[in-house]
Amino acid sequence: MTKVKEKKEDLMGRALKASELVAYSGGAVVSRTIIEKKTGTVTLFAFDKGQGLSEHTAPFDALVEILDGEAQILVAGKPNKVKAGEFIIMPANKPHALKAVKKFKMALVMIRS
Repeated sequence: MTKVKEKKEDLMGRALKASELVAYSGGAVVSRTIIEKKTGTVTLFAFDKGQGLSEHTAPFDALVEILDGEAQILVAGKPNKVKAGEFIIMPANKPHALKAVKKFKMALVMIRS
């Protein structure tokens, strides 16, 4: 898996389409951080088909909204097929993993407490 980070630019105060802010790249996972604060982050991702993130945990709740495509998201051992227009909340300290059933884009919102 190749990870690619997208460029930084000031996005504040503008109407934007999230799915257009991160591009697919063959055989790769592309990420773009939109907001990075001490209290939380918003990051956009584009996963090529078959790409994913291995099982891990995070110390904070996280919301994943699928912007395009379809993902298999495993949360605490339970598989969830999540499609464009749907979201899932991954609870803090519960193992989770993601895999692209089809290429997909997502927004990850993590609120630190």
